[in-house]
Amino acid sequence: MSRNNYVFTSESVSEGHPDKVCDRISDAVLDAFLAEEPEARVAAETFATTNRVVIGGEVGLSDQAKLTEYMGRIDQIARDCIRDIGYEQDKFHWRTVEITNLLHEQSAHIAQGVDAAADKDEGAGDQGIMFGYATDETEALMPAPILYAHAILRRLAEARKSGEAPVLGPDAKSQLSVRYVDGAPVEVTSIVLSTQHLDATMDSADVRAVVEPYIRQVLPDGWLNDQTVWHVNPTGKFVIGGPDGDAGLTGRKIIVDTYGGAAPHGGGAFSGKDPTKVDRSAAYAARYLAKNVVAAGLARRCTLQLSYAIGVARPLSIYVDTHGTGVLPDAQIEAAVSGAMDLTPRGIRTALGLNRPIFARTAAYGHFGRAPEADGGFSWERTDLAEALKRGL
Repeated sequence: MSRNNYVFTSESVSEGHPDKVCDRISDAVLDAFLAEEPEARVAAETFATTNRVVIGGEVGLSDQAKLTEYMGRIDQIARDCIRDIGYEQDKFHWRTVEITNLLHEQSAHIAQGVDAAADKDEGAGDQGIMFGYATDETEALMPAPILYAHAILRRLAEARKSGEAPVLGPDAKSQLSVRYVDGAPVEVTSIVLSTQHLDATMDSADVRAVVEPYIRQVLPDGWLNDQTVWHVNPTGKFVIGGPDGDAGLTGRKIIVDTYGGAAPHGGGAFSGKDPTKVDRSAAYAARYLAKNVVAAGLARRCTLQLSYAIGVARPLSIYVDTHGTGVLPDAQIEAAVSGAMDLTPRGIRTALGLNRPIFARTAAYGHFGRAPEADGGFSWERTDLAEALKRGL
């Protein structure tokens, strides 16, 4: 039996965190190739440290001769990402950082298992398991701790970039511990916020004075009270941030990217991967289906798992768990889910419109719980499948 009264904690990291700098560059590279060729195959990885960014991985194009032409743009793409994030430090500056581009063409052995022949469906880009999750505890149908941990850092980034809080730097981490009563989130028992600041004379109290008003803006009324424990820059000064302070790597923040630990994770990272790679696209499809199950009123919580084999188009298994909140048996909801959407890699890409340059915006503040956008961004957050799911029962 699930617990109804407990405290649960999730963390987020800002767009200036070293790993998120790398995720952003990898996804910006992906977007650049998809803008040129919607069916491009990309697996881009980025490493960043003091004064250095290294980009590697594989790219598959219909005309591989074009790869050399496109490669000349990678340096500027990386610099533009770093500039937008806001790094102009002596040892990590968008103008002076050294960019090494090691991208190369995709392995023919991988391509042969994924590319669709005339007489068969396109296969999955890899084996693996993917999870989607939704809960009705917030309007976004996301777990509250991760949703609001993201919201805090997004608000601080907005204040920094707008000039409201110019003393803040790009690198930051947040962590919320939320108390649940009768299964619903009711208050924040503790908050941890570490943010880079540009004034070396500031101490923890000074930083709290800057950030607290913004934190209060994004949290629900009453969630912060006299009992809430605050830890703002608990180690003291945080002036050196980003890859100069700690090396970064694509794909190291997979729990931040998803549900903050409130749901299982299949283990695969998202950033830098084109949507033939089910690590990414099937995780989006699983979220889409789980969210629509909850939006349809079929359950208050839903965990959904998909599994794939490389070169095989259809999922090997579909599993639904409503954690005892379903209005019908889980097996019945599972059957409705199975018939509601084509879960082949191409079917997912078509249904969610994934063959477009919409991925750089996902690189920070979570891939889930965001509003669907007019150009197709965050299409997996739509709830337009709810009625079809109910009809399928």
